[in-house]
Amino acid sequence: MQLIEGVVLKPLRLIPDDRGYLMEMLRSDWPEFMKFGQAYITACYPGVIKAWHYHKLQWDHFVCVGGMARVVLYDPRDNSPTRGLVNVFHLGYLNPCLLKIPPEVYHGFTAEGGQTALIVNFPTELYNYSRPDEYRLPYNDPSIPYSWEVRHG
Repeated sequence: MQLIEGVVLKPLRLIPDDRGYLMEMLRSDWPEFMKFGQAYITACYPGVIKAWHYHKLQWDHFVCVGGMARVVLYDPRDNSPTRGLVNVFHLGYLNPCLLKIPPEVYHGFTAEGGQTALIVNFPTELYNYSRPDEYRLPYNDPSIPYSWEVRHG
């Protein structure tokens, strides 16, 4: 799959031992790291679609730490060589990855497999309660060429 300009997908490594496992999600010495704004976890219940939004300033760094999530990106940027491209990622315990999402790229996600999906985000900016850097569209907005329906067959 051709990645949207600025998007990075980094496979993460589980380090197991007889007590359990450890998985590094983001390190300051990795090339994906830019700066630390804050860290938070967001949950998505089965059957719910959390889409669409983008940020003008903020880069997001998603890691799905519980269940599985289908994370979808859409590039509407006029100056981007990947304008109009959609990327679909299946992140979680079956595919542990860090997904770096650039500003002005719409993104959203839904839980897969009938379990709540838990995504940890390390955004580059602090959330501004009085002036959020969030710009939204409905999950089914016709300007984004993507359907959230499960493809059977």
